[in-house]
Amino acid sequence: MAFATEIHAANGDITGHVSAILKSATVRVANYRIYRKTVSELNMLTSRELADLGLSRSMIKRTALEAAYGL
Repeated sequence: MAFATEIHAANGDITGHVSAILKSATVRVANYRIYRKTVSELNMLTSRELADLGLSRSMIKRTALEAAYGL
């Protein structure tokens, strides 16, 4: 027969964990919105306008990733 010799209660700071999860989700959503907006705005430019910025169409997604996530 097994006996529990020590019982540890959880820290009880569940609100801190929930708060951290919500903050993380909020940051992820905000970054994703920046990414989508950047892609959308760059796609609206003509190839000439992109070239003036030093970009090509193949660089749009990478540029948006850098803008949103700093990659």
